[in-house]
Amino acid sequence: MLDAGQSGALGAVYEGEALGHPLLPGDRCVPNDVRLGSGAGARLLVVSGSNMSGKSTLLRTVGANAVLALAGAPVRARRLRLSPLQAGATLRIQDSLTEGRSRFWAEITRLRALMDLAARQPPLLFLLDELLAGTNSRDRRAGAEAVLRALLARGAVGLVTTHDLALSEIAVALGDAGNAHFEDEVRGDQVIFDYHLRPGVVTHSNALALMRAVGLDV
Repeated sequence: MLDAGQSGALGAVYEGEALGHPLLPGDRCVPNDVRLGSGAGARLLVVSGSNMSGKSTLLRTVGANAVLALAGAPVRARRLRLSPLQAGATLRIQDSLTEGRSRFWAEITRLRALMDLAARQPPLLFLLDELLAGTNSRDRRAGAEAVLRALLARGAVGLVTTHDLALSEIAVALGDAGNAHFEDEVRGDQVIFDYHLRPGVVTHSNALALMRAVGLDV
């Protein structure tokens, strides 16, 4: 179901119930709810979680369904209500040998473009994957907060994923934001994922378990 509302004075809105990625087969698709914006929830959701837990897939799910909805196409959701939005993301940012461009440079260049989009109408739906992962922890924390604060000041809503739990503190610092996370369970040499989005901050990491699972002696 699609209910496309007006942004107007209420600001940007994205409310999805039982959202799934359009390209995942039914037996592998785990639906999740995402609520952003006026009357729906926080304007920013910081999503933490371990490797392979589902963070990037969630960004793709939110973005793909927004594009489908605004194009008048069917969406993969029990219900989707959104105001007019323009989507922008930092998924699959890559370096370039031929252009002499690092991944970090490519990311901040994209962020500059998203900031310009956020200054226009309709409001921006931003989907930022592992925000500023290419720099040190101190600069990442300060830079991420500044970028997100500026996006919210321009009326944008969105999600940011991270492995760095220090970034989860940004939700408290910004106020109009919340934390959510994906969990996993280590059973012997296997890491089990359920792909259910939960409130709050993730409390553990699976990096060492994954390294052991592929035979690395750590």
